[in-house]
This record gives sequence, structure tokens and C-alpha cells, in this order.
Amino acid sequence: LMHLLLTNKGERLYMPDFGANIRQYLFEPNDNAAASSIKNEINQAVKKFIPNLSITELSVTPLEDNINAVIVRIDYLVTTAALQSTDFVELEL
Repeated sequence: LMHLLLTNKGERLYMPDFGANIRQYLFEPNDNAAASSIKNEINQAVKKFIPNLSITELSVTPLEDNINAVIVRIDYLVTTAALQSTDFVELEL
């Protein structure tokens, strides 16, 4: 999941669509439109490249001490034939 999130589309050889493109929002205004776009990019990338991962909650919240940065938290459930596992990932952008 971390590799998918931190890869921009076009970076991976032979897989030009692989990635979530969230680093493109580093210098964008920290507003609801950017947060919505980040969520959309993540949801689309996960659905396409990690189909056995189900996002249960996805939040993009501004940092308290830095108005130019956000925390992206992804709570997810991984299902395989014999196993179910829940976990979360947090990124600071």
C-alpha cells in the first residue's frame, strides 16, 4: 500500500498507471477540494491495484502546528481466502 501511495503515475517501468499521484498536492492550497481529490486518487488506485484491500475509513486532516500539511489516514481491511486483517497507514504531506 505504501508503495502505491508514494508512487506517481508514470514512475514505474512497464506500469505507467501504477501510483496514486498524491505528491502532486504538496504545493496546492490546503482546502476541501484538495482533500477530496486526494481521497479520490487513493480510492481509485487501491481499487485498481489492490482489489483485496477494502478501505473502511479515509481521512485527510490538516496538521495542528502546520497549516500547509495534512495527515492522510487510511483504515483498511485485507481479505484473502483464509485471512482477514485490519490495519491503518498514516502519511504526512
